[in-house]
Amino acid sequence: MITRRVFLAQAAGLALTSLGARRLWGRSTTGTGTPITVYKSASCGCCTSWVEHLRTNGFTPAVHDEENMDGIKDDMGVPKDLRSCHTALLDRYVVEGHVPAADLRRLLADRPAVAGLAVPGMPKSSPGMTAPGQPHEPYTVVAFARDGKTNVFARH
Repeated sequence: MITRRVFLAQAAGLALTSLGARRLWGRSTTGTGTPITVYKSASCGCCTSWVEHLRTNGFTPAVHDEENMDGIKDDMGVPKDLRSCHTALLDRYVVEGHVPAADLRRLLADRPAVAGLAVPGMPKSSPGMTAPGQPHEPYTVVAFARDGKTNVFARH
């Protein structure tokens, strides 16, 4: 027979495991939009603007302010030459930088065999970086594989 103490310990362990898995797999616990988990620096304004772009376009971001972004990028397998300021998990995909919401929708619809998408650097015309009166700066959304291979996913 199971004791009350053992039952409570197992229930608490299950709850903690569930919360950890939700963070790992990018699941949000609130809202009805498409869940995405975003890891960013607490002091980054453009990251906050990108999160707002996601919300405006039907995503429900779970946002985690982190100090060690390089460690998160390393853990998620983001190639060093594709890195930007924030990293996200969308379904089974890694999203690096200012990827437009429309490209994220296409990613989910097409389900390509890639690890994720990236907008390297911080292009001035990408979502979260735009400013009124600023000229358009073309940029590329890159699809990347776990083995480091890349290809163009979209041009803007």
